[in-house]
Amino acid sequence: MSDASLTPRSIPDRLHSPAARLLASWELLLLVVAVAIFIANTLASPYFLNAWNLSDATFNFTEKAMIAFAMALLIIAGEIDLSVAAIIALASTAMGAAASVGVGTPGLVAIGLATGLTCGAFNGVLVTRMGLPSIVVTIGTMSLFRGISFIVLGDGAYRDYPSDFAYFGQGYVFWVISFEFVLFALLAGIYYVLLHRTNFGRTVYAIGNNHTAAQFSGIRVARVKFILFLLTGLMSGVAAICLTSRLGSTRPSIGTGWELEVVTMVVLGGVSILGGAGSIPGVVIAAFVMGLVTFGLGLLNVPGIVMSIFIGLMLIGVIALPRLWKMWRA
Repeated sequence: MSDASLTPRSIPDRLHSPAARLLASWELLLLVVAVAIFIANTLASPYFLNAWNLSDATFNFTEKAMIAFAMALLIIAGEIDLSVAAIIALASTAMGAAASVGVGTPGLVAIGLATGLTCGAFNGVLVTRMGLPSIVVTIGTMSLFRGISFIVLGDGAYRDYPSDFAYFGQGYVFWVISFEFVLFALLAGIYYVLLHRTNFGRTVYAIGNNHTAAQFSGIRVARVKFILFLLTGLMSGVAAICLTSRLGSTRPSIGTGWELEVVTMVVLGGVSILGGAGSIPGVVIAAFVMGLVTFGLGLLNVPGIVMSIFIGLMLIGVIALPRLWKMWRA
């Protein structure tokens, strides 16, 4: 009898029940962590369970999560965009300059979205047409886009926004449910369908798993990646509109450090930094986890630099955890 016949066979994944896959999923673990953080925040601060405080907590993650949805697709496809925070700064600067000459709210929204799309297209051309590594390209454009904002504004700021422009970042649809949260939920549903229920989403997974095989199978890899860079730029423009509206002003330092938090949110949500794996529900739960953590630390008067250290450690830990698990299993 051969040794192969004595080796126990593993049960194929398709034979496992949906309940078994759910119990073994990263999303369920994240959900348990989110509940634990919620309980810890409740015990740590008597102000946490206030309805308006909980509503304010959503502002800690909704704008970043909008970018994270598009970033998740981009990373699954094997690319990355580190210029998203700089796109926010440039889009906000463009809107502020337009508002200073009397452009109304519809025009400002159009300018913010167009700036994000233009920046995304610029990144996409450099990566897909010229074959440059996305991490190098977007580090360069990160400095370029924010540098333009600093050249335009210097130490100054734009503040002359129309009164109705404030609704995007400060308005409420119903009671304590903000416009931003509704937009976040709507975008989560759109990106869920796009990634998990369409042929486009399947091509994104295929490209991330094997770029060469996807190309030889007839998938237009360059076009798909270009679209993903466009979506990431567009979502950065949407986040710029919401953030500028919420703050009521524009400075060239707006959104500084957000690229780290967006990538952390995506990786924490179970998206493989190497591409080919991940889900939108995971990113949604990760957004709540990060929002609850930062809001809870804020209620305890923890300094912002400590929060940055925590986010950095979280990113390193999430990336290292699968490797440590494999080493332990081996």
